[in-house]
Amino acid sequence: MPAEFDDYAAAGYSKLLEDPIREKFGGSRFFVERKLKLVTDLYRQYAAATESANWLDLGCGDGTLLKMGKGYFNEVAGCDVSDGMLQHCEGLNVRRQDSAKQIPFEDRSFDLVTAVCVYHHVDIADRSALTAEIARVLKSPGIFCLVEHNSLNPVTQLIVRRSPIDSQAHLLTAGKVRRLARAARMEILATRYFLYFPERLYSKMATTEAKLSTLPLGGQYAVLCRKA
Repeated sequence: MPAEFDDYAAAGYSKLLEDPIREKFGGSRFFVERKLKLVTDLYRQYAAATESANWLDLGCGDGTLLKMGKGYFNEVAGCDVSDGMLQHCEGLNVRRQDSAKQIPFEDRSFDLVTAVCVYHHVDIADRSALTAEIARVLKSPGIFCLVEHNSLNPVTQLIVRRSPIDSQAHLLTAGKVRRLARAARMEILATRYFLYFPERLYSKMATTEAKLSTLPLGGQYAVLCRKA
């Protein structure tokens, strides 16, 4: 995986994400903004104000989410297995992961850990160990929010199949995520599905989407967990 994403960084990561179906749904900034809003809203609902929280974005890539969200948090940090991707994280506290199963930060360092569209790139056999690592670096209590592609959505499946970045991907359902979290002794707080409506409609349909968020139909989902 490190060499794979180093190649993506060299080839132009954002360019590789381009897909006509994806672009009809929304621009890259729209997708990042939706994820950030969901994460911050859930943290405020189930924990506390984000302004007092230390946040780690696991698999932070080129730091796009961290750069957009750092103003909402006390401190932010990131880690990734790819040196090539981390080279784009100027001005951020980021560290390289030597292994997908290890997080290069100390025990109980963070109030919030996110893994945004990361787990489908992690070998299935390594996911349990990685989830245990997340629990290790979380304070007690601390929040883990995993965001993933919804494998039950046929349009999402099509976009993933067409993407060179996801050629080795193994999508996982929200149920599998919840089982991983419980095995790492985390409490499940919420599961939310989102990206029901394209960017051009979302401003008018946000309330409707919120009402649909428990139905497994959106393009992506978030599972929110708390360290026991």
